[in-house]
Amino acid sequence: MKAIEELTSFVEYTINELSVDFARSADIGIVLQVGDGIAKIYGLENVASGELLEFEDGTVGIAISLELSHVAAVLMGQGLNIKQGSFVKGTGKIAQISVGEELLGRVVDPLVNPIDGKGKIITKETRLIESPAPGIIARQSVCEPLQTGIISIDSMIPIGRGQRELIIGDRQTGKTSIALDTIINQKTEEVICVYVAIGQKESTVSEAANILQLKGCLDYTCIVSASASYPATLQYLAPYTGATIAEYFMYKGKSTLVVYDDLTKQAQAYRQMSLILRRPPGREAFPGDIFYLHSRLLERAAKLNAKLGGGSMTALPIVETEAGDVSAYIPTNVISITDGQIFLSKELFNSGIKPAIDVGISVSRVGSAAQTKGMKQVAGKLKLELAQFAELESFSQFSSDLDKATLKQLARGQRLRELLKQPQNSPKSVEEQIGLIYAGTNGYLDLLPLSKISFFAESFRTYISTKNLGYLELVKKEKKLSNESETLLKQAIETVLKEI
Repeated sequence: MKAIEELTSFVEYTINELSVDFARSADIGIVLQVGDGIAKIYGLENVASGELLEFEDGTVGIAISLELSHVAAVLMGQGLNIKQGSFVKGTGKIAQISVGEELLGRVVDPLVNPIDGKGKIITKETRLIESPAPGIIARQSVCEPLQTGIISIDSMIPIGRGQRELIIGDRQTGKTSIALDTIINQKTEEVICVYVAIGQKESTVSEAANILQLKGCLDYTCIVSASASYPATLQYLAPYTGATIAEYFMYKGKSTLVVYDDLTKQAQAYRQMSLILRRPPGREAFPGDIFYLHSRLLERAAKLNAKLGGGSMTALPIVETEAGDVSAYIPTNVISITDGQIFLSKELFNSGIKPAIDVGISVSRVGSAAQTKGMKQVAGKLKLELAQFAELESFSQFSSDLDKATLKQLARGQRLRELLKQPQNSPKSVEEQIGLIYAGTNGYLDLLPLSKISFFAESFRTYISTKNLGYLELVKKEKKLSNESETLLKQAIETVLKEI
C-alpha cells in the first residue's frame, strides 16, 4: 500500500514537471500496472469511457473502466514494451474502425488490419465500434426472406432479413457449416456478408476463407478473425467490429448478413478481462453485465424502414453447448435475446442425418412472414407429415403388427427425412426446394427405394436447370406455385422418376 502511495506521489510530481506545451496538447497519464492485456493508469482526468489511448511504445488501448483512483484500459495488442511509469496520452477519439467497400474480399483482425497478405486497406470512412441500435421508429417488421439454401431451414425454420436466429449445438455438429452454406447461398441474393471468427484455430479460419474463395463468395464477404492466439481484449471486440462493418452497408440501404462464430468464446474472453479488472463474479464466474454484452450487440440487427433506405442486418450468432445443455448461462441468455434458434443434435449427426437439425426443438419466431408464397404452399404439409412421422416412429418401436395406413405414413416420413439430408457447401435455390418438397409430400417418392432419394434429388436438380427451364423461370417470377408451374413441376418429377 505504501509503495502505491509513493508511486502515486511520484507520478503527480512528474506530471506537474512536464512541459506546459506537452500538457496542453493532450490529457496525460502514467502506467501504474500492466499485464494480461489490461493497463491501470494514473491521471487522464478528462478521459471518456471508450476513448482511444496511445501508449509510449505506440500500442493503442481503450479506456474501459473509470475509477476514482485510476483508469483501466484494455490493450489492442500484446503491449510487451509497456512498462510501469510509461506515459499514456488520451486521443480524444472514441474507439472506431475503418469501414468501406474496400473491406470486401479481405481477412482482417478486430482493428481492421489486413491479415491475408494482400496489402494495406485504404478506406475513406470510419465508424464507432460501439453504436446504438436502431430505435423502434427506425425499424420495420421482418418481411423479406433470407434464403439459406438449406431445405429444412428455409421450409420449417425460415429466417427473414433483419432477424436474429441463433445456431446452437454441441461442438462438431455442423454449426459453422450451416453459416458458411448461408453465405455461399447469398451469391445470387445480393446480400453482403461478414463472418466473425472468435477464438477459432487459425487453420479453421483459413479453411473457411478457402471454401468461400473456391465458391466465388469472397467478393461480397469480409472475414474478421480474432483467433485463439489473440489477446482476450481483441476476442471481446471482434463481434462489435463485424457488426460495425455490416452496419455501414445497412445504412447504405443494402442487405447484410453477419455471422458471430461463436459468442461462447467472446463471453469467456470478457469473463477473463472482467476478472483481471477485479469486477465481482456472478453465475459461472461471469460478470453481472454479461447479458448486456450480447444484447447490445444483437439488437443492432434490424430491418430499417423505407425512410432510412430499407437496408437490413441479419445476425446469425453461434453458441456452443456442452452435452446438449441449453439451460446453461450463456445459451439461455442468447436464446432470450434472439428471434428463434436452430438446434443441432449430436445424436442426429452421429446417425448420419446432416444437417443435424432437430426440427422439434428448433423454432423461428418470425415464421411464415419470412417465406415466399410458393414455399408457404408446400412447407405447411411438410411440417405436419414430419410431426406425425416422429410420433409414429417412436410408437412403432413397440409394435410389430402395423396396419397399411401406418406403414405408408412411416415410409413417407422416412423418404422426407432422407430428402432433407444435404451435402455440405451445396445450397439449393428456393425453386428446387419447392419442387423436392412437393414431390415428397404428394406421394411421388413413396415407392422409390430410400437409397435412391438423394440420386433423385440430384437428377431433379439437373433436369429442371437444363431441360425444364419453364418451371424455374415461372416460379422465380411469380414467387408461387400457379396451376401452370404445378403442371410443369409434375411433368419434371414424372420424367425424372422414369429415368431412375
